[in-house]
Amino acid sequence: MRLLTVLWKNVSLENIPRQVDFYSKFSPSPLSMKQFLDFGSENACEKASFLFLRQELPVRLANIMKEISLLPDNLLKTTSVQLVQSWYMQSLQDILEFKEKDSDNPETVRNFTDTLITVRNRHNDVVPTMAQGVIEYRDCFGVDPVTSQNVQYFLDRFYMSRISIRMLLNQHTLLFGEKVEANPAHPKQIGSIDPNCNVVEVIEDAYENAKRLCDLYYMSSPNLEIEESNAKSRGQPVQVVYVPSHLYHMVFELFKNSMRATMENHLDKNDHPPVRVNVTLGNEDLTVKISDRGGGVPLRKVDLLFNYMYSTAPYPRVENARAAPLAGFGYGLPISRLYARYFQGDLKLYTLEGYGMDALIYIKALSTDSVERLPVYNKSAWKHYKMNHEADDWCVPSSEPKDMTTFRS
Repeated sequence: MRLLTVLWKNVSLENIPRQVDFYSKFSPSPLSMKQFLDFGSENACEKASFLFLRQELPVRLANIMKEISLLPDNLLKTTSVQLVQSWYMQSLQDILEFKEKDSDNPETVRNFTDTLITVRNRHNDVVPTMAQGVIEYRDCFGVDPVTSQNVQYFLDRFYMSRISIRMLLNQHTLLFGEKVEANPAHPKQIGSIDPNCNVVEVIEDAYENAKRLCDLYYMSSPNLEIEESNAKSRGQPVQVVYVPSHLYHMVFELFKNSMRATMENHLDKNDHPPVRVNVTLGNEDLTVKISDRGGGVPLRKVDLLFNYMYSTAPYPRVENARAAPLAGFGYGLPISRLYARYFQGDLKLYTLEGYGMDALIYIKALSTDSVERLPVYNKSAWKHYKMNHEADDWCVPSSEPKDMTTFRS
């Protein structure tokens, strides 16, 4: 019986490329924060969620799996990338097993929820594993500008897809999974969404945890100064419909960077400049500005801070990646920007070299405006990987002066 099960799974996995081709022809269906909220609070029906996810999850998985197949052959051959591919193939197969099953059968719906928990856990280490694959490829083959640009393009889309898939998985499993306890910090959460997310409380929580890390490394840390302004309801705390864990991820990463820069720029001083935070809620945007006096960086390096192949710290071992999340991979800032952009916001850095850095997080103030930003596999995406990038149509200054004796008219 066990042998038959193994053989059946192998046959099923052989059909995955055909399934990927089929489902990648459909575009993902982006949801707004309001849709997430309305479904969870008013119409929380496990059957309805089952019917939506068994169709939507294969589409999102297949779209990004098609893009994985367009990566350079030598990158695809790395052990880490092959492992990630196998996780996606298995997860797609697991979900497709429910394609024809009876949605009126409570056991089927319960089994689907259990499967989603398995899929979610299987993908826990996707970020560091893919990062390890990119490092293996770079160390063995080097990276030319075109490949670097393509890898940057792919990883932005790959990790955004992962954020969106985990959002769907978390909403379903938190709403309908068994033995799910309310989060004491956010007791009124609907799945992973807090309809009244207190922004300052999340920021203070992130600061305390970043401070703990800073104290471990430097035996001291900068203080925090927060200023809050609510233009919509004067004198009231700034609250927004949002995913607290996403906001926490962004500000925690920015605090780590600000504290590290501040401490290293003021090592010879006993009193370190504070990290200042301004939280402002307007009619359309919620803005969080984090300012430090860590010396800043040259303007030419700002874009590099969002490059997956750039890091100012040594690369960690994958098995230790969870000790300090993504420390050294250089993925903290680019993935934080993806979290901001996921619901149509953004994350921007402004540098004052010799003084410090301002980091601004923009979040949509209205839940109707917070709509998922999802990658779609189509002809435009395919062309991006396949076309030869032409030379820049602006002069690029050379690091060496031109030898005019060799110039021909």
